[in-house]
Amino acid sequence: MTIDTHQHFWRLERGDYRWLTPDLAPLYRDFLPEDLAPLLQANNIQGTIAVQAADSEAETEYLLSLADRHDWILGVVGWVDLDAPHAVASIERLSRHPKLVGLRPMIQDLDDDQWMLRASLAPAISAMVAQYLTFDALVLPRHLGHLKTFLSRYPQLTVVIDHCAKPDIHNDVFVPWAAQMAQIAQFQNVYCKMSGLVTEAAEDWKETDLRRYIVHILQNFAPDRVMFGSDWPVVNLASDYGRWVEVFNNTLKAQTPEDQYALETGSALRAYPRLQLKP
Repeated sequence: MTIDTHQHFWRLERGDYRWLTPDLAPLYRDFLPEDLAPLLQANNIQGTIAVQAADSEAETEYLLSLADRHDWILGVVGWVDLDAPHAVASIERLSRHPKLVGLRPMIQDLDDDQWMLRASLAPAISAMVAQYLTFDALVLPRHLGHLKTFLSRYPQLTVVIDHCAKPDIHNDVFVPWAAQMAQIAQFQNVYCKMSGLVTEAAEDWKETDLRRYIVHILQNFAPDRVMFGSDWPVVNLASDYGRWVEVFNNTLKAQTPEDQYALETGSALRAYPRLQLKP
């Protein structure tokens, strides 16, 4: 099976998506499982991981409720304020749900670029490790130096880098992103999602614009630590679901059967230990 390890749902009336404004017209409406299901079927995707889009525990509970109703939502990456006094209690409570597979602080939106290095996060990180939860790192290139320090502090924590750390493809900036990602790939507890690249490219992007970034990730992390993610519906800002799947499938063609399996399924199962496939 192929797992889409990064997609979102939201219902505007819930009211906790502070980043989502009418200026983002293609995204400013409800996106729900019934919208995604036909795209999965059309593109031969059998399961997904729903990822938080709001910094609230209420949204995490909302996503888990959707996962309860749809077997193909295999897991949820939720949100907890990891710096809050109640963080450990929240992690332990939410982890009682079997489909919670990870947590994602919205690091790219925080004012403090060194937030992840605060000593006050240590109890929450330890609780995540104890519950076999994965840390999704929503970072930008400017965070990569701090992320390297973070990784050295928490070698037992499994980390997945979202969207390849959002390289500046639009302006064809490859260095220093490439060197920093190569250094981070040396940490064997770190994985990378092949997702979100088209929204970092020019409006008239071509697959060739993305190729060296994709190749660099595969060369450094290797397919057994890289996984597919659509970033739906955000992908609609620059593409559509099917066109991004086509880019991914073109990448698969150059891989061995073993590496194809890793990119489609195996890496996700290793990166998210709590993830369970449907019988």
